[in-house]
Amino acid sequence: MGLVLLLIPLTSQIEMNHSDKNVLTEILQSQPERFQHLLDNADYHEIQILYTQINRDETNYPHFTSYSYRTNKEHFFFPASTVKLPVVILALEKINNLNIEGLAKYTPLRIDSAYVNQTEVLHDSTSENNLPTIAHYIKKVFLVSDNDAYNRLYEFLGQKTINESLWAKGFEDVCIVKRLSTFNTPEEDRYTNPLTFYDGDKILYRQPLVYNPEQYPLELQGLQKGRGHYSDGELIEEPLDFTRSNYFSIESQQEILRSLLFPEAVPEKQRFNLSNDDYAFLCKYMSMLPRESDYPNYDSTEYYDSYVKYFMFGNSRDPIPEHIRIFNKVGQAYGYLVDNAYIVDFENEVEFLLTAVIYANANQILNDDTYEYDEISFPFLAQLGRTIYEYELKRERKFAPDLSKFRFDYP
Repeated sequence: MGLVLLLIPLTSQIEMNHSDKNVLTEILQSQPERFQHLLDNADYHEIQILYTQINRDETNYPHFTSYSYRTNKEHFFFPASTVKLPVVILALEKINNLNIEGLAKYTPLRIDSAYVNQTEVLHDSTSENNLPTIAHYIKKVFLVSDNDAYNRLYEFLGQKTINESLWAKGFEDVCIVKRLSTFNTPEEDRYTNPLTFYDGDKILYRQPLVYNPEQYPLELQGLQKGRGHYSDGELIEEPLDFTRSNYFSIESQQEILRSLLFPEAVPEKQRFNLSNDDYAFLCKYMSMLPRESDYPNYDSTEYYDSYVKYFMFGNSRDPIPEHIRIFNKVGQAYGYLVDNAYIVDFENEVEFLLTAVIYANANQILNDDTYEYDEISFPFLAQLGRTIYEYELKRERKFAPDLSKFRFDYP
C-alpha cells in the first residue's frame, strides 16, 4: 500500500502546514530499510502515526504543526494502558474539585469492597509510610504502568465521571469503561468501590459504592478482532468482540497529552483543574525512570530504562542518555503496541510530540500470548522515534525553546 498523509487539525490552536510538502511522508520514505516492509502492509498492521512539530515564538509560546499517517478515529484499536493517562489527570482534578480542607493527593485512603470481584486495600508496602495515596498510585502508573494502581484510580473516579468529564472537555474519541488485568464483566466494571480518605482518626471524605446506570457500547469499525481467541483456557474459534472495551483514539491521546504539558496553548475548555504543583508532579513522574525511584523501589534489571519508553529506545535495554527525557504513556496488549510521547533533548534544544500504534499478531489468535512485539513492534516504534528525532535535530527553528519548565531533579 502506498503512503497516504492527511493534515488534520487537533484543535483550533494547531498551525497547519498548507504546502504540498508532506513532511511525515518524506521522513518515512527516506528510510525504506527501516519502514517500507511494514508500511507496505500498513492496513494489516493497523499503523497510525501522529507527529507534531513545536515552534516557539519570541515569548517561548508554543505553536504546533501536525502531520498524520493513516489516523482514523472511526477504526478501533485496543489502547491498553494508554487510557491510564486521562485517569491519572482526572484523579488530581477530582481532588481539587472536591475542595475539602486537608484532602490532597498525599492523603491516605482506604478502599473497601461492596460488590462482586471488588477487593479492598488497607496498606501499600511500596510506599514510604506503608499507606496508599492517590499520589503513590500515580507514581506507579507512570513508572512501570502498574495495572492495579490504575484500577484504584478508576475506582476513585467512577466510570461515569471519567467519561463525562473527558467528553465535556471536548475529548470525544475516548471511552474508558474497564479496569485492566481483571476478570470483571462489563456490568461489574460499572460498579466502583466505596473508599475513605482520612487523617489519623479523622475522616475527610467518604465515597459510597458508585454505580454507573449508563452504558457506552462502541460503534466503530474493526471491533471484531482475529480469527479466534482464548477464554478460560479454551480456544474459541471466532473473533474477539471489543464492543464493550476501552477506546482512546490517537488524536485524543495526543490532545490530552498536549493539554497536560502545554495548558496555556490549548482552548480553555480543554484544560484540567490542576495546580502548578499538580502539573509539576505529573510531568516529573511521567518522565522519571524506574531506577530513579526510591518509593516504589524497582529492580533495574527487570524494570530497565526503556521498560515504558518505546520510542527511540524500546528495542534496547541500554540506559537512556541523561539529556533526553520522554514524557509519555505506553500501552501493550492483544498484539497492539502504542506510545504517546513528548520527547525532549535538553542538550540540543529539541522537542516534539509523537503518537503511534502498530498491531502484530501473525496467527490472528488473541489471548494466546503469542504476538510479534519483539520481532516487529518494538523495533518499529524505536526506529520511528529515532527517525523523527534525527529529523528534528536538523530542523531549523527561528527561536530556540526554553525547556526549563520540563527539567526536574530526580533522585
